Amino acid sequence: MYPEYPNIDLQKTGRRIQDMIRKSGYSVREVQEYLHLSCPQPIYRWFKGQILPSLNHVYALSLLLHVHMEDFLVMCDDKLPECIIGSIQKNQKKWIHLYYQALCDVA
Repeated sequence: MYPEYPNIDLQKTGRRIQDMIRKSGYSVREVQEYLHLSCPQPIYRWFKGQILPSLNHVYALSLLLHVHMEDFLVMCDDKLPECIIGSIQKNQKKWIHLYYQALCDVA
């Protein structure tokens, strides 16, 4: 049996990229120029979670912002950790899952 396949959450990853660029003080135009993009549209599409940046762009952004490449990515949290759901009732799982997602969004 293989471990669960990880998926990247496009919308949350896009918001994280946007937040990291904003907090760095760089404008979209400056990032566009740094990445040698002809227009800013791909960056806005990243922000909206429509597409992911290429691996080359993630690497270049990580150098520009002085972060690890993995720091841009947010994984889908489709499954709660087993330690949380071990003994709860089925009707409580929905609420605990929503609470868990909210906690992860804050982090």
